[in-house]
Amino acid sequence: MIRILFFIYGTVCYLTFFGTFLYAIGFVGNFLVPKGMDTGDAVPLGQALLVNALLLTVFAAQHSIMARQGFKKWWTKMVPQPVERSTYVLLASLALLLLFWQWRPMGGVIWNFSGNPLGSLLIGVSLLGWVIVLISTVLIDHFRLFGLSQVYSYLTNKEDKELSFSNPVLYKVVRHPIYLGLIIAFWATPVMTAAHLLFAIATTAYILLAIQFEEKDLVNFYGDQYRDYRKKVSMLIPLPPKK
Repeated sequence: MIRILFFIYGTVCYLTFFGTFLYAIGFVGNFLVPKGMDTGDAVPLGQALLVNALLLTVFAAQHSIMARQGFKKWWTKMVPQPVERSTYVLLASLALLLLFWQWRPMGGVIWNFSGNPLGSLLIGVSLLGWVIVLISTVLIDHFRLFGLSQVYSYLTNKEDKELSFSNPVLYKVVRHPIYLGLIIAFWATPVMTAAHLLFAIATTAYILLAIQFEEKDLVNFYGDQYRDYRKKVSMLIPLPPKK
């Protein structure tokens, strides 16, 4: 019964993530969702800036702290190992949903190319960024990354083995294609408002900082394999690998 409950819980967490991912595309692009980045009642600029900064901080803190190996060792003393990743994914999704719900528009247009070919091109580039994110997760085991493989292995009483180091396709030309895709998706917009600019700058800064912590963990986990990979492959700009 516990195995079945864990699998149901992991499935719910995964579906919550996937729904949040799809909503994020509409939120950033301001289309097909009830509340986009630039929709909602106007509030004083100082209030909007403070609220949005706090929302971004909550997500960044949750996403970074819970991803660290030291936290995981402590966390798994309370949360069973099979659902540790699912719980992380669920909390990250809830932090994003909170951001979508409480985000305040800030007005002020930096550029506006809507209704012309350049605007359409920017929409296409943004969607390409989201596609890169999704493909990149598939290349390194999408279902394991979001906790579903772990609960399925527990359900079927199979050993949950750690992934061996690999660098498939996109990972041969850039070490972090997921982050690259997100940066593209966040910056390629036909209408850049003050709120969108804040979001793009803050998330890009967070990504650059998060990479430093993530790569430290990867070096500790994979050792010389990752050190050699880091020397040969670019961090965020796709380039041919060095010999």
